[in-house]
Amino acid sequence: MEANANILILDDEVAVLRFFERILRHDGYQVVTAASGEAALRAIAEREFDLALLDLRLKDMSGLDVLEQLRQRWPTIPVIIVTAHGSLETSIQALRQGVHDYLLKPCGADELRQSVRAGLERRRPSAAASTVESSAHGNGQSLVSAGRGLHVDSIRCIITLDGTVLDLSPVEFRLLSYLIDQAPRVVPPEEIAREVQGYREVPPEARDTVRSHIYHIRAKLKAVAKRDIIHTMRGVGYTIAQ
Repeated sequence: MEANANILILDDEVAVLRFFERILRHDGYQVVTAASGEAALRAIAEREFDLALLDLRLKDMSGLDVLEQLRQRWPTIPVIIVTAHGSLETSIQALRQGVHDYLLKPCGADELRQSVRAGLERRRPSAAASTVESSAHGNGQSLVSAGRGLHVDSIRCIITLDGTVLDLSPVEFRLLSYLIDQAPRVVPPEEIAREVQGYREVPPEARDTVRSHIYHIRAKLKAVAKRDIIHTMRGVGYTIAQ
């Protein structure tokens, strides 16, 4: 954990706000809470944060508006969107603005902690690389070869391709790990939405949301290795190339 990391939490549901605050303060983070978009903008103007959790649907403005202002002032800050009203349009808008993760309410404590830890690690890429090396030599059971140059460290929540750490958000890590685990089976997008994103009832737009995540994962894979890692079986789903 990054000691004394400053985290902004924006949510106009008081119960949710206090729940997140209690978890993160317990873990040793410095937390500033905001129950409105205006309060969040004031906090952003007054200090720098290491990470932000933003709700999308607020009473006074859109969380995406707050995200835009945050990006203008602190372009590299990891941002986690937490919302009960996710949609394809908002998820794509958030991904285009480079959000670190996109979580759906109700969000559990473990899921929140994992996303926050991974977001803070993104600010220290050299540490992530050393973590992989340490895990590979110090705990062989956590580092699993998946073929095609892919290695999954399930304890550290890191995937490497040809020895390079992939800069994946938590949902991207879970999605790629699931495809690797299921390979060579072709996985339908509805199953991905249910098993990876936690939908109990998969909404019609889930296929497009999964497609958006696959697109971003592919771009990150191709930036490391100029070959296709994920294959699309049109009308069926996705699989890891063998």
